[in-house]
Amino acid sequence: MRIADKTFVVTGGGNGIGRALALELLARGARVAALDLNEAGLEETARRADVGERLSLHPVNITDRAAVAALPDAIAALHPAIDGLVNVAGIIQPFVTIDELGFDVIERVMNVNFWGVVNTTKTFLPVIRQRPEGAIVNISSMGALTPVPGQAAYGASKAAVKLFTEALFAELQGTNVTATVVFPGAIATDITANSGVTMPTMGSAGRTAPEPTRPEEAARQIVAAIEKGSYRVTIGKDVTMLDRLSRLAPRRATLILAGQMKELLTSVS
Repeated sequence: MRIADKTFVVTGGGNGIGRALALELLARGARVAALDLNEAGLEETARRADVGERLSLHPVNITDRAAVAALPDAIAALHPAIDGLVNVAGIIQPFVTIDELGFDVIERVMNVNFWGVVNTTKTFLPVIRQRPEGAIVNISSMGALTPVPGQAAYGASKAAVKLFTEALFAELQGTNVTATVVFPGAIATDITANSGVTMPTMGSAGRTAPEPTRPEEAARQIVAAIEKGSYRVTIGKDVTMLDRLSRLAPRRATLILAGQMKELLTSVS
């Protein structure tokens, strides 16, 4: 898919991967409608982009289905068309075990990470299908490949995004729209702070944390996937290795992560 002169809707455009992706798309000549709950974050994205009307800002809660449903008309008033959707927005949970995790937290994580993706996909897919070519990209997680103790609800939400996107890919065969699922590993973003969560680092439990991928590099790989119409993308050596191991030896992969996370869970208990 050609990037230049296309319009992409990007959720989570006010920080992290979403902001980096918006900036990368704009640098490639695209137009972007950036969505985020954080209006100040969106304004900072606009300041960094400095591209005038090629970037529009849309403060919105993607869990609000009615608000999302109103977006196509609002975006159409500012851009020629809508050619693609990239769902980046997401939150993690407090680093606690399932028995300590409140139902309200589980529902919030599922609402943002899964239902937010469903809301935007259902809203924009009919619009994108009217275009000569289109793309939908949903960001899953390495936590969708192998369970991470202390992040059960988060992993479940991202696993739901994985299968939802894979089903979308199958259903869109023979159409002008591609569907891509992305599995980032450790990315240098503020997702913990944006989620209202404080989490210990690997190093705090006596282990060496993996070197995170920069958001700009993650954005570059996502844009490359849009251009190619890729089925799935792993970002970072950590998730690429875990992806292979989880398919070859899923029980072993689970036990390895359980062993690594045991000290972290103990440190917050």
